[in-house]
Amino acid sequence: MVLVERIAAALAPGYEVEREVGHGGMARVYLARDTGRGRQVAIKVLHPELAAALGADRFHHEVRIATGLIHPNIVPLLDSGEAGGYLYYVMPYVEGESLRARLDRERRLPLAEAVAVISHAAAALDYAHRQGFVHRDVKPENILLVGGRALVADFGVARAIGTSGGDRITSSGFVVGTPAYMSPEQSAGDPSLDGRSDEYSLGCVAYELLTGKPPWEGATAQAISALRLNSSPTPPRQLRGEIPAGVDAAVLRAIARFPSARHGGPAAFSAALQAAAGKVKAGPPT
Repeated sequence: MVLVERIAAALAPGYEVEREVGHGGMARVYLARDTGRGRQVAIKVLHPELAAALGADRFHHEVRIATGLIHPNIVPLLDSGEAGGYLYYVMPYVEGESLRARLDRERRLPLAEAVAVISHAAAALDYAHRQGFVHRDVKPENILLVGGRALVADFGVARAIGTSGGDRITSSGFVVGTPAYMSPEQSAGDPSLDGRSDEYSLGCVAYELLTGKPPWEGATAQAISALRLNSSPTPPRQLRGEIPAGVDAAVLRAIARFPSARHGGPAAFSAALQAAAGKVKAGPPT
């Protein structure tokens, strides 16, 4: 029996799995129908090795807490469960595309649209931080563009993994977060991350939206970490001359090595970015 058939059998009858729609380092994503509510949902099924390292109880506890995050720029978590040995969580199926898909197609965005995307994502992150959540995995794959809005997905999931597995996650080879967007303090395993870590990740996203590439690139996580600690990123204005000096400065401050040198969180970064963009009309993301 192929994997999708095993997943479908495990999740029936509550969910009717239609097809796999994506996969990443931590999970595979399936389009399904919630038979009880008659709606389409996206189900992320954790890879078995990760699920074994986590343990179900703590994972479900954290995901249940995250279901309380209600904000217009957040893709909500609806449910989580365990079936056939698989750990999974459920989100609404969103008609749109990821920011990563947009970048793959266009490489970079117009300044006004980039500022709007960051503004929407920052509002979601600021709200979550005020509820006690640090996202830990802000990246273009986790930002969705839907109907003129940018939505942040997977709230609580990286936190669940980070708080559930401990040394078991490290020894299993999984990394919480994505190296190109991960703050230095998260890379170092700092257990007391705050909103400035997500600001750093959002700053890396902003850098890529404006320039077409992340601030640091390397073949491995270790290579990226070494570059981040031993070199400064190329200022965005050197890669794209029409970027205003203030926008350049705001982005570079967001990705400062030390949290104390950053803006103080995503909301402050967004405010600085919008002020620096000046009279550029910030149209909605498309």
